[in-house]
Amino acid sequence: MHPAQRFSSRLGVRELTLEDAEAVFAIYGSPKATEHLSFEPRTRDQVAHIVARSIASATTNPRSEYALAVVERETTNLIGFGRIAMDPHQQHAATFGFALRPDTWGVGFGVETVRLLLGLGFEELDLHRIWGARSPLNEASAKTMLAAGMVEEGTIREHIFKAGQWRDSVVHAMLDREWATAAPSV
Repeated sequence: MHPAQRFSSRLGVRELTLEDAEAVFAIYGSPKATEHLSFEPRTRDQVAHIVARSIASATTNPRSEYALAVVERETTNLIGFGRIAMDPHQQHAATFGFALRPDTWGVGFGVETVRLLLGLGFEELDLHRIWGARSPLNEASAKTMLAAGMVEEGTIREHIFKAGQWRDSVVHAMLDREWATAAPSV
């Protein structure tokens, strides 16, 4: 499906453009924004490569990754990055992740972003299961995914190698029937 886009009352997700690289760098280059992510802060060049690769992968058929800009509807400013990637190890399943600019934290944009990504996955991509992993120390992400209706499933031990050490990940997931029953409004 290209182009992918979806909207809630305050936010939207849309395809990335080359002009988004600097706004994505404000997230992926930020030590605060990447503290609990699976990677160290990225350089401008690395972010430009990620954006270019994401744009190129958007038109592959079949499409296996949806790397999307999270934008405020009112201003159209990019405030986040969301991703759904088909899981090659599970039928009709995908992993997902998101990151928001730190100055936008604390106003519910995380829950809205998660619901936009889940809605895209379940309603438009016809997925059965969507899951994501978070740092055990990222309580804000735990609250966000639970508030969006996801279920905490367990821990993947020593899943991520970051800053010279292994870190566990906590898995949250949702099934298509749970999405349909919850009928979340975005």
